[in-house]
Formats: sequence, structure tokens, C-alpha cells
Amino acid sequence: MLLALKNLSPDFESFARVIKGEKEPEKVYFVELLIDEEIKKAVIEKVMGEKWSPPPRLLFGASAGDKKENPEIYWQQHINFYYKMGYDFMPDMEHLLRWQTLLSAKKANDTAKLSRGKRSWALEGKGIITCWEDFEKFPWKKAEQIRVNLKKYYDFLGKNLPEGMKIAVIESLHEQVLEFLLGYEGLFYLIYEKPDLVKAVFDRWGKIVYDFYESVVCLEKVGVIWHADDLGFKTATLLSPEHLRKFVFPWHKKYSFIAHNCGKPYWYHCCGYKYEVMEDLIEDVGIDAIHSFEDVCCPVIEFKKKYGHRIGILGGVDMDKLSRLDEKSLRKYIKNILEKCMPDGRFALGAGNSVANYVPVKNYLTMLDEGLKWK
Repeated sequence: MLLALKNLSPDFESFARVIKGEKEPEKVYFVELLIDEEIKKAVIEKVMGEKWSPPPRLLFGASAGDKKENPEIYWQQHINFYYKMGYDFMPDMEHLLRWQTLLSAKKANDTAKLSRGKRSWALEGKGIITCWEDFEKFPWKKAEQIRVNLKKYYDFLGKNLPEGMKIAVIESLHEQVLEFLLGYEGLFYLIYEKPDLVKAVFDRWGKIVYDFYESVVCLEKVGVIWHADDLGFKTATLLSPEHLRKFVFPWHKKYSFIAHNCGKPYWYHCCGYKYEVMEDLIEDVGIDAIHSFEDVCCPVIEFKKKYGHRIGILGGVDMDKLSRLDEKSLRKYIKNILEKCMPDGRFALGAGNSVANYVPVKNYLTMLDEGLKWK
């Protein structure tokens, strides 16, 4: 199916111009924030006919390989995967993944067909930090050191990324505070009981993210900051818009500023209902594109119609449909998205959220195939 991907010539600069509305698209561009290791393994082995090299440590709970293994083997494979699958950039979560080794997470059985054994889950109750004493004991210095320890990694990417490809550096603020540092219930209670502690947690982690972005955004091979912060569920944002404006969006403005100051776009991944804060994100934060759509609350066609003349629209193939539709129905569904979203540009095709390990590999390949066939 993907044998049509020949004579690869990635061109992130043209892609970015299409997303900014500066250029009419000549083809469908592909975009993914995250493709689970189990999906990558299946494609590398069964489609590319190559040997898969497991990551040298845990990636979102994925099975890790020998920790003594040279990480450059995995880094090169990560680059090769996105290059050979026709992407113009490589999503980079290295800083975020190293940060998550400092966090606690619940484990549960992974029931996906391409199971990783155990899957990590967010802390729905109290998080790691419940009081000022916890705040002081948290290993913030180790978190700050992560940025310093990444020089070898970015040097490797700079030397080995194919011509025309760029890196999308990805970090997260609200989601890390919500799901790990304070926990869902912890944040919701503390925001009223100890708002000064909540602000201190957001500011401490927000500054670490800022320092990381500032250290890499002007690297020649970095093409975009793609910040990932889920804000909502099906009918509303998890925090009120007022609280988001107080604790979260000021940091987004800082991240957007340093991206734009280096001539790079600032993309935003946000799951859930977000209509109430879209004007904040567009006018105040200054996002250049939005990602993560689900038909039950934020269908991509509706978003393209409403906001596509102002910002780029990334992805959009609903996760439920990508996971469960048969091939004929999925092709029809994707064709409709392309017909509605491709005109006037500012659109790239991909999963509504990510290519999770419960998505059938065949369906992932079908999505790309429909993009290749679009005229």
C-alpha cells in the first residue's frame, strides 16, 4: 500500500507555509504528534521489512530494550521511520519523556491487540504534590538538569536528519500538573484551597519548559514548537477559562513568543472541548495551528470552517473511527475530510489525537494511502 512513497523529498518549509496560509497545497501533508512504539514496530518489520530496535528506556509505558544499548540506534530508527513514511518533520518528545521518569503513574493491563503488557494512567485523585512540603521535596533540580543532558541528542539529530526535514519539539505544562504533579482531584480542590501552591507548581514546571524551549528553538533543525496540553473533555474545559487565563495561558504566551522570535511557528495540541478559549489561543497566545479533534465535540470539518482562515488545522481523523471502521467506510470518511478541509490549504492529514497501539495498523496505512491518492 505504501510502496507509492518513492523519491522522498521532505520539505518542512513548504509544509509550514501551507499551514500558515501562505501557499496553496500541491499535495496532502501528513502530521502526527505521536505514533506508539507498537505501531512503529509493526510497520518497520512488516511494511519496511527491517529489524526493529526497541527504545533504550520506557516510552509512555512501552516495552524498553536493554538500557545499556546505544540510544543512537533508536534515535536513527525514529528518524528513518518518519522519513520513510512521508512526513516532513519528526516529532520530538525526548525532554518530556525524560521528565516523566521522575513521575509516578498508575499501571493497568493493556488490552490493545498490540499490547505492551501494562499501560500508564493519570493520577485521578491526589498527585505527587499535596502540600508545600511535597513541593519542596520534589526533585526540581533533576528536572532542570534534563535540558542540560540533551546536547548529545540534539547534536545527533542535527547531523542525521535528512535534508528538508525538521524537528517538532514537544513539551507539556497543564497536562503534567493535572495528571501527575497535583492530580485531577488534587488540582480541582487546591485551586480553591491553596491557589498559591497551584501557582507555584505551574510556575516552577512552566519555567523548566520555557528554559528547554529557549535552549532548542533556534537550532537550525528545529522547525516548530508543538506544545501539548489537553484542556478539556466532551463538553467543557477541565479548569474554568478564568483559571486557565490565570495559571496556564501566560506561559503559553511566553512559549509562543520565543518561537515567533526565532521565526518558528507555535502549534498547539489540545484534546477536548476548547471553543470557549479559542479566541484566547488565537488572539492572545498567538497559536499558528491547532491539533486534536474528535467528532463527538470538536469535529475537524467544523473547526476548519470556523477557524481555518485564521490558523492551521492539523490531523482530524476521529480516533473511534480510525480504530473501528472497516476499510471501505474509513476511506469514505477520510475522503470527506479531505474534500472539506483541503481547499484553501492550512490543513494536514493525521489522526485526531495519535496513532495509539489500539489502532489497527491497516487503518493507519489506509489513512496515509487516502492522502497519497488525493488530487
